[in-house]
Amino acid sequence: MPAMSVTELDLLELNALSVFPLPNAALFPGALLPLHVFEARYRDLIRDALSGSKTLAIARLKPGFESDYEGRPPVFDVCGAGRIVEHVAHPDGRYHILLRGISRVRILGELPPATLYRVVRGEVIDDLATDPALAAALEQKIYQLWTVLAPELPEVLRDLNEVTAGAEGAGAFADRVAAVMASDADFGQALLSEPDPCERLRVIAERLQTLTDSLTPSSRSGVSRLN
Repeated sequence: MPAMSVTELDLLELNALSVFPLPNAALFPGALLPLHVFEARYRDLIRDALSGSKTLAIARLKPGFESDYEGRPPVFDVCGAGRIVEHVAHPDGRYHILLRGISRVRILGELPPATLYRVVRGEVIDDLATDPALAAALEQKIYQLWTVLAPELPEVLRDLNEVTAGAEGAGAFADRVAAVMASDADFGQALLSEPDPCERLRVIAERLQTLTDSLTPSSRSGVSRLN
């Protein structure tokens, strides 16, 4: 994981935020997202981003986008903004990039077409205040459930302390866990759209409980359902 600091979005960036729409991806604050960029419009986006602030947003395409993929099909209002922290430019114009998430952003409107790629106006979505006791209880529950699931997970994800390394606060903790559970696009979008860290933790714990319940009875002995 590259040791690079990422500052907050400024007003100039929010007033003209380049968007990379994808069908099944979510960029959470603090998380890393690798991408292979090969379409002409998105090669332009990355080239322009690299020559500027290195900032862009990942927005999820709404279902039914296929019929208008080459155009500007609708995307979900809440997206993840991040900065390019690593990139490889290939001779044929393709890029491999690594994005680090900065913040949740709500799309307020799309700017008139001036480039092949899409540009929007947005606003940062800040986390709501949390109840420390509730957050601590939910985090503990997530640790307990993760321990049960660990043998079923890829080795790199088995240690939750490593998955959440560097996360400060309930919101950051929830986002690090959400980032590795977002292969379910609807689940990922729901967590990205939720500004309440305790609610994100509750939803994550509920999903982990469902997963532990699907294991063999001996594997899930002693694990109680989260109310």
